[in-house]
Amino acid sequence: MTTWFHPAQSLARGGWQSVVDDTLEGWQHTGLRVGELAAGELTLTAGDRERMIVPLTGDVRIEWASAGDRGTIELEGRASVFDGPPDVAYLGVGTSATLSGSGRVGVAEAPATEVLSVQVLRRADIPVEIRGAGRSTRQVHNYGTPAGLHAQKLIVCEVITPAENWSSYPAHKHDEAVPGVESRLEEIYYFESEVTRGATAPAEAQPFGMFATYSSPAGAIDINAMVRTGDIALVPFGYHGPAVAAPGYDLYYLNVMAGPDPERVWNITDDPAHGWVRAEWSEQETDPRLPYAAAEPHTLNQKASGR
Repeated sequence: MTTWFHPAQSLARGGWQSVVDDTLEGWQHTGLRVGELAAGELTLTAGDRERMIVPLTGDVRIEWASAGDRGTIELEGRASVFDGPPDVAYLGVGTSATLSGSGRVGVAEAPATEVLSVQVLRRADIPVEIRGAGRSTRQVHNYGTPAGLHAQKLIVCEVITPAENWSSYPAHKHDEAVPGVESRLEEIYYFESEVTRGATAPAEAQPFGMFATYSSPAGAIDINAMVRTGDIALVPFGYHGPAVAAPGYDLYYLNVMAGPDPERVWNITDDPAHGWVRAEWSEQETDPRLPYAAAEPHTLNQKASGR
């Protein structure tokens, strides 16, 4: 039986803390690498995939090369994933890179054939969306969605759910091609959790959230898991959600999506048993705790300065 939930570092390989790619059974359209840069440089080989580099903590320096062209990109990161969006960079098909810095980095990937230019999105220009209302309020950083990034297949965003709130809700699916209604997309969830902003917790606190998936006509799947920093859930098909932030703990996830359809679009179908709750949001206020921005000033580390 294929396993769709992977605890932190259970997918470690080649110096990376986690690697999701087509070597996993039943997985073919998306990829993700998570690595710690303080331990040394990380290398990305050129190949038939497009990538987005996302600083999770700290700053990232990218030295890239592609078809006789090369360059260096300095990405300003953040103290944690709960401190607003970072700078991000897109690397096209056939681009190799070396990553260095002092923090942790995520690399979203998707197999592609179209060669596109390097793109850099600075944090000040990244769309920050407050989605939902009431206890379904969450914050979305749309730096890798079709509206904000030119790519062939890759769709990337990240979501912050403050303590006691729900996201990825109502449960929904994108595993059937229905033009204008639903698109086929694999999806990766990479999770982090920490003590909610402004709270004081004892040293033995263990931040966590909850995440669920369940079957659709496209296939059988069942995840009901406590999720902690570094855990990864794979959604090849089926209804997914909610992602719930436990009392006392904020929840973050990085989403990577891509699929076989010719159009790069995120169209979803709600579970008809739960889709009605969206209408309730019009009568509710958004959570005043959001948006989360940097909790304190963040400066570039010395190695990445001079941008």
